[in-house]
Amino acid sequence: MIKKGIILSGGLGTRMSPLTKAVNKQLLPIYDKPLIFYPLSVLMLSKIKNILIVVNKGQLHQYKKLLPNGKNLGINISYIEQSKPRGLPDAFILGEKFIGKDNVALILGDNFFYGQNLTSKLLKCVKLKKGAKVLLHKVNDPDKYGVAKIKRNKIIKIVEKPKKFISDYAITGLYFFDNKVINFSKKLRPSRRGEIEITDLLNHYKKNNNLYADFIGRGGAWLDTGSIEDFYKTSSFVSAIENRQGFKIACLEEISLMNQWIGKKEIQNSIKFYGKCEYSNYLKKLIKNFKKKK
Repeated sequence: MIKKGIILSGGLGTRMSPLTKAVNKQLLPIYDKPLIFYPLSVLMLSKIKNILIVVNKGQLHQYKKLLPNGKNLGINISYIEQSKPRGLPDAFILGEKFIGKDNVALILGDNFFYGQNLTSKLLKCVKLKKGAKVLLHKVNDPDKYGVAKIKRNKIIKIVEKPKKFISDYAITGLYFFDNKVINFSKKLRPSRRGEIEITDLLNHYKKNNNLYADFIGRGGAWLDTGSIEDFYKTSSFVSAIENRQGFKIACLEEISLMNQWIGKKEIQNSIKFYGKCEYSNYLKKLIKNFKKKK
């Protein structure tokens, strides 16, 4: 059972400059919430309570203003600074002490996931005992992504931005690994761009026949908010869903309440912290409905 998760929230966000010159991309708003709320909510839906957030050097205080230590959500949040981007597997090297002897999940801080069956899918993925598992999603333009060729739910081939069609299953920014990921990451050599690559890490597991796949499935959504265009598409998507259906995506307090990690008192404290806003109004409704259910 995976009980620890890492959010890789570093990077320079150059595709969104000049917005990201002053503020980290993951602190910019996707509709009415900071982007970081969305990957954090995915780990919380997976019932992972111990979370490490990897941030850029010099930006730690910005995150701690918003998410100090997780106690208000009934979870444990810790931070580590990354001096410069070194590739996704660097998260496991930086987080070695945090991971310890446990298995671990990794989610990229600019990835957005949504789906009716997402929670049940996540709870299945965190049961991983051995090997690695990645979440895949069908795309219309596989030449823009790292894609995986599948055979009986095992990945037999990975190609980064293929020129010829091999599969339309894109590898999303959500991964589940056993504890060997630390040593595998340490052995990786930098690519031509000077970073250690997630594809090379996944290939270590594939060679040992230990790389598995799961699927977001039809009706689910995966969006990468790396560019301005995709960032605002995601914001529009969240706005449409929330305003039409009346619930909030990635309401951290609601997830904690459902998981019985917090109660009425913690939500009232959150309302005071956020102040007068629509998010606080939603939390007030949560308390009201929580009383009715009791």
